[in-house]
Amino acid sequence: MPSLAWTYLIIAGLMEPCWVIGLKRSEGLKRLGWSAVTIGFVLASMYFLASAMAMGLPMGTAYAVWTGIGAVGALVAGAVLFKERTELVRVFFVLLIIVGIAGVQMTSGA
Repeated sequence: MPSLAWTYLIIAGLMEPCWVIGLKRSEGLKRLGWSAVTIGFVLASMYFLASAMAMGLPMGTAYAVWTGIGAVGALVAGAVLFKERTELVRVFFVLLIIVGIAGVQMTSGA
């Protein structure tokens, strides 16, 4: 079921920035509540990634898309939630990641 596998992979990727935000808010895993949120999202993200691969997505494709979605999401979250810098050149390179994710999906054959 390729479409369900891709749905699971996208869910897994969207959970990546969630656990990164939790990690930042946990202050080095020192705040119990945020640490629990972080661990919960890590486990859920891994579950959906593993499920997507079990449904037939190639490991390399799944991992590349998963990390790409997570990287873009973390950069956007950093800019929005933590006021990290958003220079034009950084936006350009984030767009390249997005193009790369789309390219991997289009050429995966899954």
